Amino acid sequence: QHEKRYLNLLENIEKGRVFRRESVAKWKCRNCGYIHEGIEALEECPACAHPKTYFELLGENY
Repeated sequence: QHEKRYLNLLENIEKGRVFRRESVAKWKCRNCGYIHEGIEALEECPACAHPKTYFELLGENY
């Protein structure tokens, strides 16, 4: 299962889907915990002003 998770992550990186999904997903700011629902992560967290790279998908949908 660990290998499968990292293969999925690699595929998302190669296809430019790290911060974008085809359907609505929940994105969480790792700095402040702000939750955003949308197809892609915000460019900047509206709560703490950290950049897009601080957002991660909630759950195990890497």
